[in-house]
Amino acid sequence: MPSIRERIKEYRRVISVATKPDREEFINSVKITAFGIALIGSVGFVVYLIYTAVMKLFGG
Repeated sequence: MPSIRERIKEYRRVISVATKPDREEFINSVKITAFGIALIGSVGFVVYLIYTAVMKLFGG
């Protein structure tokens, strides 16, 4: 297991290599994230609709 000093050294290296995304990359990330959230929400909504329909059919 790396020591605390080694971890801090690794974190500094990652931060120094990391760059701020340009506008196009940021917009793409936002689009992909929004699509994922919408997809998960849609799946949840469909599951809710199916659950509601099944409960009505079986008198729940």
